[in-house]
Amino acid sequence: MKKHPILLTALALTAACGSPKGEQAIPADKDVEAKVEQVLKGMSLKEKAGQLVQLNISVLEDASREAIDPAKLDYVIGEQKVGSILNVMHDKAHSREETAAMVKLIQDKSMEAIGIPCIYGLDMIHGATYLTDGTFYPQEINIGATFNRTYARMMGHAMAYETRAAQVPWVFSPVMDLGRDPRWPRLWESFGEDPYMQAEMAREETLALQGDDPNHIDLEHVAVSLKHFVGYGVPVSGKDRTPAIIAENDLREKFFAPFLACFRAGALTAMVNSASINGIPTHANAVLLSGWVKEQLGWDGLLVTDWADIDNLYVRDHVAADKREAVAMGINAGIDMIMDPYDPACVDDIVALVEEGRISKARLDDAVRRVLRLKVRLGLFENPLWEHDYPYFGGHGFAHESYDAALESLVLLKNEGGLLPFKGTERLLVCGPNANSLRTLSGGWSYTWQGAADDFAPQYNTIFEALFDRFPGKVSWVPGVVYDPADWQKDLAINVPQAVRAAQSADVVICCIGENSYCETPGNMDDLNLSANQKELVKALAAIGKPILLVLNEGRPRLIGDIEPLAKAVVDVMLPSNFGGDALAALLAGDENFSGKLPFTYSKHINALHTYDYKVSEHRETMEGSYNYDAVMDVQWPFGFGLSYTSFAYSNLKVSAETFDASDELTVSVDVTNTGSRPGKEAVLLYSSDLVASLIPDVKRLRGFDKVSLNPGETHTVVFTLPASSLAFVGADGKWRLEAGDFRLSCGGLSALVNCTATKVWDQPNI
Repeated sequence: MKKHPILLTALALTAACGSPKGEQAIPADKDVEAKVEQVLKGMSLKEKAGQLVQLNISVLEDASREAIDPAKLDYVIGEQKVGSILNVMHDKAHSREETAAMVKLIQDKSMEAIGIPCIYGLDMIHGATYLTDGTFYPQEINIGATFNRTYARMMGHAMAYETRAAQVPWVFSPVMDLGRDPRWPRLWESFGEDPYMQAEMAREETLALQGDDPNHIDLEHVAVSLKHFVGYGVPVSGKDRTPAIIAENDLREKFFAPFLACFRAGALTAMVNSASINGIPTHANAVLLSGWVKEQLGWDGLLVTDWADIDNLYVRDHVAADKREAVAMGINAGIDMIMDPYDPACVDDIVALVEEGRISKARLDDAVRRVLRLKVRLGLFENPLWEHDYPYFGGHGFAHESYDAALESLVLLKNEGGLLPFKGTERLLVCGPNANSLRTLSGGWSYTWQGAADDFAPQYNTIFEALFDRFPGKVSWVPGVVYDPADWQKDLAINVPQAVRAAQSADVVICCIGENSYCETPGNMDDLNLSANQKELVKALAAIGKPILLVLNEGRPRLIGDIEPLAKAVVDVMLPSNFGGDALAALLAGDENFSGKLPFTYSKHINALHTYDYKVSEHRETMEGSYNYDAVMDVQWPFGFGLSYTSFAYSNLKVSAETFDASDELTVSVDVTNTGSRPGKEAVLLYSSDLVASLIPDVKRLRGFDKVSLNPGETHTVVFTLPASSLAFVGADGKWRLEAGDFRLSCGGLSALVNCTATKVWDQPNI
């Protein structure tokens, strides 16, 4: 075996995994630990190895792909002692009862053959992804656009409740990769581009999913798996599962922040980034897996690989010579469970590696303890299957929450001449490939991996159907462009001339454009511009002179700089899911008011993809010097932008102290007044700017947000509590530092200067 620096680092850290030096992220429970040790003591080597393997349900399917093959079940569970199964049969949703029946077959066999419960996991991303009769909420990017933590909690609670009702105790959620590259096909799975907002929303969802006591998860909560640790969302190429280059200080300060918040909130498991960072595959990165998480946080949870990523260490990344070496590398780096979807023989590889001494018995037992601890905390030993009443499953309560979340997530980006709201007398032509599609409203992870809402959810309204119902007799539909049934990532111009003719008799043209549903690698692209067919449709319709409303239904901000000037109004609905059409209709009618704001920067140019927290040296207007820099932050719409049918005024910004040090806590207050004629909700965003720092500072950083509801003329004082330590950054030496000097705090166009009187440097890596 070759000597690999990655592996050697992993071996050096292995001992630390079992005896963490840091403060415990999850307080130990003596009864939980006693049960773990009791079970571990009676296990054979094969049984231990089996607990470290998770297989896809397809390895158990019979020829019909609709049922479990008893012989395969005997082999996988009875002989190979596999401890975990994931996914759904035939990559399609099943009812709650069908899912529960499938899990029961597996769980009965596991208890009979091993005496240890199997743990079943599903990707439940924006609700009960794989249940035909559960509830979908808007995708995470929409939840981010609400700037309202309540909806992250609501979605997490419903997801846990409905998943448990189907006898599944583990969800691969929330996704907390920062959506900082609009080319990346999973941007919509994140809450947005900002680390603080991502951390806040993910923490709320984690607490709602797991409940208040991570050592004792009840029958209405589930274990989370944080995705994807860490730095997955910024590949250099913009394409899924490709390498990233991330500065060490950014990795710690920004990308780790959401994970840190959720680990501290009791998250029981995390899934590892499929790609590599700075040339090291994350699945073999002992510094991140064992060092940052297990040792520094004292975290006793479980790290699971993503899909077949141990294989990728030798097949794709070429840091291991073969499968067995890859298994050793991953487990020694800190992996506790291998998602090896199709290969039950992975269990035999682990057995052989332990017998050969390439995986120590101590590291094996540490990993097995983490798997058993998860199962004990979930109560699976007492209740491998459970009887519990779930009266709210798929009910009106969750549906109402989903609708409300959609309402607050849609973003009004342009409204020239007060085109919106409609008066109700206008003749409306609805066109575009997204006008009459549920699939595009829900996106990926909706009934199937790539999304199939049209097949599974005909009871919900598309945009056209919702408008048709809300404005009876006033709405017609001619698509003009449709998605290609043979290649659903492409579109076809089928009847543009007919759409143009129909527009001549309309008062307003509503052009619903964007993307079809996609997830992961199938969503990779080479050009962020909106498709040529859709742009040509908009241009042809604009030529007749009727006012155009662009409805953007997309998982990432596709470039529309050449057609945006042709529209009088623009609404970005993103992926609002099953109630998105109804929410949009209510907003366009003026029954409700817009309050969503962009959780990402909407770029204008293909070679100018920015985030809001760019360095001050990147922008011409913020710098002086000897060079004639041509650097302008020319974006379509900035982070945090969103219009309303009413107006808001900010006043009386106050900070509790003009000077502070690292031990202080600042209180910031601002008055927000509804100065318009309609009730409305306003997302209030607090930013900080470090005016001089030892590393080039970001132009600004989000430090707080809140959502207030105001009637016309009403004023509300919004108060933020800002620990001084939250203004620190990670320096060139890798240490957190708060430096003496001036900071600007800004909110709603107002700002105040405060001064840090003394520099503080922290030795601990997590503050």
